[in-house]
Amino acid sequence: MLRSILSVLVVVIVGGGGAAAYWKFVALPAQQQRQQLGPGGRGGGAPVAVEVAPVKVAPAERTVEAVGTLLSNERVTIRPEVAGRIVALDVLEGGRVEKDQLLVELDASVERAVLAEAEARRLLALANLERAQELRRSNVGTQRALDEAQASFRIAEAAVELARAQLAKRTIRAPFAAKASLRGVSVGEFVTAGTPLFSLEQIDPVKVDFRIPELFLPAVQVGNEIRIGIDAFPGRTFTGSVTAIDPVIDERGRSLLIRASIANPDEALRPGLFARVSLTLSIKPDALWVAEEALLPQAGKQFVFRVVDQGEGKPKTVERVAVVTGLRRAGEVEITSGVRAGDLVVVAGITKVREGAPVTLLPATAPPPRDTPDGAAPPTARGANGTPRQG
Repeated sequence: MLRSILSVLVVVIVGGGGAAAYWKFVALPAQQQRQQLGPGGRGGGAPVAVEVAPVKVAPAERTVEAVGTLLSNERVTIRPEVAGRIVALDVLEGGRVEKDQLLVELDASVERAVLAEAEARRLLALANLERAQELRRSNVGTQRALDEAQASFRIAEAAVELARAQLAKRTIRAPFAAKASLRGVSVGEFVTAGTPLFSLEQIDPVKVDFRIPELFLPAVQVGNEIRIGIDAFPGRTFTGSVTAIDPVIDERGRSLLIRASIANPDEALRPGLFARVSLTLSIKPDALWVAEEALLPQAGKQFVFRVVDQGEGKPKTVERVAVVTGLRRAGEVEITSGVRAGDLVVVAGITKVREGAPVTLLPATAPPPRDTPDGAAPPTARGANGTPRQG
């Protein structure tokens, strides 16, 4: 009899525990969900508070990142064409020189004497030619004498031009306006032909050379905008444009050499600096953007919950919409289809809502600002191969 009573008690206890578990884990959640969704399972219960933000319109830039080196716009190493002793050196190290300014003068005493002798011979040849012409007009002189006088005059003229050219090589003038480098010679030093004296660097504008993968060849063209950052000037961005594209692909690295020009009015940039380059390949001026928190990935697709206004006096609800994503940037994703500009999408509380559920709208909390260079757009997110990352 006692054993039967114990068996009944065990059955009662086990059954009660099972009923409690069923109520807690099955019946109660289902009841709460029905209360939330209301009759018909599509809303009508207590609205869920969610944060929303509008789909905004902003330009979308397709960019590629690279590293490059700054170069002078024009550069020349000053070297004498002839040997000689330096008698004048009108160059301030690191200073500016103007076009055609006299930079270096070599001793030209011998060349001046040679020129004076050539000019004297030319005058004598000219006098002989004039006498031969007068005699020929009087039929006293021969045609041969006249021809010899003319040839002697032309030889004398050539000798003068040669002496002037040799004298001109004793001076060196600036081929363009630039800044002079440090020099390694002084006045009084004897230099040989081809000795490097100093260099001239034209640094406004400056050039930047960089390489990008060959797969971007169809997109890059002369005139594309670039932005560069320099480690020596943190927080400052310099802009320019592509001026030339190398016609040959580097077969070792499968890369394309690009050259761009950047204005440098304050001459802050110097040749040789390391540059971080952002090349703009294309700009879509009216792209649609949503916060990346609005995306709900499911089964290899991307969805957003869009707010639906059911009319005056009725609660707002949400509908799940499939979208196609494009470029990504700091905290935002481009949407190429699925929503329109101005649509409200859920950005916080997305896990609490269901299709057709009523919602209470709260404005989205602005994220903390991200550090970007002055005047620069937020960077485009990229994949491992340097290409703009798609959603």
